[in-house]
Amino acid sequence: MSIADIRKDYKLQSLHESDVAADAFDQFTRWWGEAVASNIDEVNAMTLATASPTGIPLARIVLLKGYDSNGFVFFTNYNSRKGQHLAQNNQACLLFFWKELERQVIISGKVEKLPEIASEEYFYSRPAGSRIGAWSSPQSSVIESRDVLEKNAIEYAEKFGEKIPRPAHWGGYLLKPSSIEFWQGRSNRLHDRLLYSLQTDETWTISRLAP
Repeated sequence: MSIADIRKDYKLQSLHESDVAADAFDQFTRWWGEAVASNIDEVNAMTLATASPTGIPLARIVLLKGYDSNGFVFFTNYNSRKGQHLAQNNQACLLFFWKELERQVIISGKVEKLPEIASEEYFYSRPAGSRIGAWSSPQSSVIESRDVLEKNAIEYAEKFGEKIPRPAHWGGYLLKPSSIEFWQGRSNRLHDRLLYSLQTDETWTISRLAP
Protein backbone atom coordinates (compact mmCIF):
# COMPACT_ATOMS: atom_id res chain seq x y z
CA MET A 1 0.00 0.00 0.00
CA SER A 2 1.31 3.44 -0.91
CA ILE A 3 1.26 6.29 1.59
CA ALA A 4 -1.36 8.05 -0.53
CA ASP A 5 -3.70 5.06 -0.10
CA ILE A 6 -3.70 5.23 3.71
CA ARG A 7 -7.04 6.67 4.75
CA LYS A 8 -9.81 6.29 7.29
CA ASP A 9 -13.45 7.36 7.12
CA TYR A 10 -14.65 9.10 10.29
CA LYS A 11 -18.12 8.08 11.43
CA LEU A 12 -18.26 8.16 15.23
CA GLN A 13 -19.97 11.47 16.04
CA SER A 14 -21.11 14.86 14.76
CA LEU A 15 -20.79 18.42 16.04
CA HIS A 16 -23.70 20.85 15.71
CA GLU A 17 -24.12 24.41 16.92
CA SER A 18 -27.30 23.46 18.77
CA ASP A 19 -25.42 20.91 20.88
CA VAL A 20 -22.40 22.91 22.07
CA ALA A 21 -21.83 25.17 25.08
CA ALA A 22 -21.86 28.94 24.64
CA ASP A 23 -18.52 29.22 26.44
CA ALA A 24 -15.40 27.72 24.86
CA PHE A 25 -13.98 26.50 28.18
CA ASP A 26 -17.26 24.77 29.01
CA GLN A 27 -17.17 23.03 25.64
CA PHE A 28 -13.55 22.01 26.21
CA THR A 29 -14.52 20.59 29.60
CA ARG A 30 -17.20 18.46 27.95
CA TRP A 31 -14.76 17.06 25.43
CA TRP A 32 -12.01 16.68 28.03
CA GLY A 33 -14.31 14.62 30.22
CA GLU A 34 -15.24 12.37 27.33
CA ALA A 35 -11.58 11.95 26.37
CA VAL A 36 -10.61 11.00 29.94
CA ALA A 37 -13.53 8.58 30.15
CA SER A 38 -12.34 6.94 26.92
CA ASN A 39 -9.05 5.93 28.61
CA ILE A 40 -6.96 7.57 25.91
CA ASP A 41 -3.25 6.98 26.51
CA GLU A 42 -1.63 10.27 27.61
CA VAL A 43 -4.86 12.16 27.08
CA ASN A 44 -3.08 15.35 28.16
CA ALA A 45 -0.44 15.19 25.42
CA MET A 46 -0.67 18.22 23.14
CA THR A 47 1.39 19.75 20.36
CA LEU A 48 2.79 23.17 21.23
CA ALA A 49 3.68 25.30 18.20
CA THR A 50 5.82 28.41 18.59
CA ALA A 51 7.69 30.63 16.16
CA SER A 52 11.01 32.43 16.26
CA PRO A 53 11.13 36.22 15.94
CA THR A 54 11.84 35.71 12.22
CA GLY A 55 8.76 33.53 11.83
CA ILE A 56 10.37 30.08 11.70
CA PRO A 57 7.87 27.65 13.29
CA LEU A 58 8.68 24.77 15.61
CA ALA A 59 6.33 22.22 17.16
CA ARG A 60 6.74 19.60 19.85
CA ILE A 61 4.64 17.52 22.26
CA VAL A 62 4.19 18.83 25.80
CA LEU A 63 1.78 17.81 28.55
CA LEU A 64 -1.21 19.79 29.77
CA LYS A 65 -0.90 20.17 33.55
CA GLY A 66 -4.05 22.13 34.26
CA TYR A 67 -6.61 24.53 32.85
CA ASP A 68 -9.35 26.87 34.00
CA SER A 69 -11.17 29.90 32.62
CA ASN A 70 -7.84 31.77 32.46
CA GLY A 71 -6.12 29.34 30.12
CA PHE A 72 -4.03 26.20 29.69
CA VAL A 73 -0.93 25.35 31.74
CA PHE A 74 2.30 23.55 30.85
CA PHE A 75 5.82 23.50 32.33
CA THR A 76 9.25 23.50 30.75
CA ASN A 77 12.80 24.84 30.78
CA TYR A 78 12.73 28.61 30.15
CA ASN A 79 16.07 28.34 28.31
CA SER A 80 14.81 25.73 25.84
CA ARG A 81 14.02 26.68 22.24
CA LYS A 82 10.33 27.00 23.06
CA GLY A 83 11.21 29.16 26.03
CA GLN A 84 13.43 31.36 23.89
CA HIS A 85 10.69 31.64 21.26
CA LEU A 86 8.07 32.61 23.83
CA ALA A 87 10.33 35.22 25.39
CA GLN A 88 10.47 37.03 22.04
CA ASN A 89 7.15 36.06 20.46
CA ASN A 90 4.45 35.08 22.94
CA GLN A 91 1.91 33.95 20.35
CA ALA A 92 1.50 30.16 20.35
CA CYS A 93 -0.86 27.33 19.48
CA LEU A 94 -1.84 24.09 21.21
CA LEU A 95 -3.27 21.06 19.41
CA PHE A 96 -4.96 18.04 20.98
CA PHE A 97 -5.57 15.04 18.71
CA TRP A 98 -7.76 12.38 20.27
CA LYS A 99 -7.88 9.84 17.45
CA GLU A 100 -9.98 7.40 19.46
CA LEU A 101 -12.79 10.00 19.40
CA GLU A 102 -11.89 11.33 15.92
CA ARG A 103 -11.43 14.80 17.43
CA GLN A 104 -9.01 17.69 17.42
CA VAL A 105 -8.93 20.86 19.51
CA ILE A 106 -6.82 23.81 18.30
CA ILE A 107 -6.14 26.56 20.85
CA SER A 108 -4.44 29.83 19.84
CA GLY A 109 -3.45 32.76 21.99
CA LYS A 110 -0.80 34.56 24.02
CA VAL A 111 1.48 32.86 26.53
CA GLU A 112 2.72 34.27 29.82
CA LYS A 113 4.82 32.83 32.63
CA LEU A 114 2.99 31.54 35.68
CA PRO A 115 3.68 33.18 39.05
CA GLU A 116 6.69 31.62 40.77
CA ILE A 117 4.55 30.17 43.55
CA ALA A 118 2.58 28.11 41.01
CA SER A 119 5.80 26.80 39.47
CA GLU A 120 7.14 25.98 42.92
CA GLU A 121 4.01 24.06 43.90
CA TYR A 122 4.04 21.94 40.76
CA PHE A 123 7.81 21.35 40.84
CA TYR A 124 7.69 19.93 44.36
CA SER A 125 4.83 17.61 43.38
CA ARG A 126 7.07 15.90 40.80
CA PRO A 127 9.04 12.70 41.46
CA ALA A 128 12.60 13.25 42.66
CA GLY A 129 14.00 11.87 39.42
CA SER A 130 12.09 14.44 37.38
CA ARG A 131 13.29 17.25 39.66
CA ILE A 132 16.89 16.13 39.20
CA GLY A 133 16.24 15.92 35.46
CA ALA A 134 15.27 19.60 35.40
CA TRP A 135 18.76 20.43 36.70
CA SER A 136 20.62 17.85 34.62
CA SER A 137 19.46 18.74 31.12
CA PRO A 138 20.55 21.99 29.43
CA GLN A 139 17.46 21.59 27.25
CA SER A 140 17.88 22.25 23.50
CA SER A 141 21.65 22.81 23.88
CA VAL A 142 24.12 20.69 21.91
CA ILE A 143 25.84 18.11 24.14
CA GLU A 144 28.70 15.71 23.41
CA SER A 145 26.89 12.54 24.39
CA ARG A 146 24.31 11.06 26.74
CA ASP A 147 27.12 10.71 29.24
CA VAL A 148 26.78 14.45 29.93
CA LEU A 149 23.19 13.97 31.15
CA GLU A 150 23.98 10.92 33.24
CA LYS A 151 27.01 12.59 34.83
CA ASN A 152 24.98 15.71 35.61
CA ALA A 153 22.20 13.61 37.16
CA ILE A 154 24.66 11.87 39.50
CA GLU A 155 26.32 15.13 40.49
CA TYR A 156 23.06 16.97 41.22
CA ALA A 157 21.62 14.00 43.13
CA GLU A 158 24.72 13.96 45.34
CA LYS A 159 24.63 17.75 45.74
CA PHE A 160 20.98 18.10 46.74
CA GLY A 161 20.13 14.80 48.41
CA GLU A 162 16.44 14.76 49.26
CA LYS A 163 16.03 18.57 49.17
CA ILE A 164 15.96 19.35 45.46
CA PRO A 165 15.15 23.03 44.80
CA ARG A 166 13.45 24.36 41.69
CA PRO A 167 15.93 25.74 39.16
CA ALA A 168 15.36 29.40 38.29
CA HIS A 169 15.32 28.40 34.62
CA TRP A 170 12.37 26.00 35.02
CA GLY A 171 8.69 26.82 35.45
CA GLY A 172 5.21 27.12 34.08
CA TYR A 173 3.41 28.93 31.30
CA LEU A 174 -0.22 29.86 30.79
CA LEU A 175 -1.67 30.06 27.28
CA LYS A 176 -4.62 32.48 27.32
CA PRO A 177 -6.73 31.62 24.28
CA SER A 178 -8.16 34.10 21.81
CA SER A 179 -9.67 31.25 19.79
CA ILE A 180 -10.49 27.57 20.26
CA GLU A 181 -11.51 25.35 17.35
CA PHE A 182 -13.33 22.06 17.90
CA TRP A 183 -12.94 19.57 15.04
CA GLN A 184 -15.04 16.41 14.74
CA GLY A 185 -14.19 13.93 12.00
CA ARG A 186 -17.04 13.14 9.62
CA SER A 187 -17.54 10.83 6.68
CA ASN A 188 -16.16 11.71 3.23
CA ARG A 189 -13.91 14.39 4.72
CA LEU A 190 -16.90 16.67 5.36
CA HIS A 191 -15.75 17.28 8.90
CA ASP A 192 -17.44 19.52 11.47
CA ARG A 193 -15.38 22.54 12.58
CA LEU A 194 -16.68 25.07 15.10
CA LEU A 195 -14.49 28.06 15.90
CA TYR A 196 -14.92 29.98 19.17
CA SER A 197 -13.49 33.52 18.98
CA LEU A 198 -13.05 35.62 22.13
CA GLN A 199 -14.68 39.06 22.03
CA THR A 200 -13.69 42.24 23.88
CA ASP A 201 -16.48 41.68 26.42
CA GLU A 202 -15.03 38.22 27.25
CA THR A 203 -17.88 36.37 25.49
CA TRP A 204 -17.37 33.93 22.62
CA THR A 205 -18.78 33.94 19.10
CA ILE A 206 -19.17 30.60 17.34
CA SER A 207 -18.54 30.21 13.62
CA ARG A 208 -18.70 27.14 11.41
CA LEU A 209 -15.65 26.61 9.20
CA ALA A 210 -15.66 24.60 6.01
CA PRO A 211 -13.53 21.45 6.33
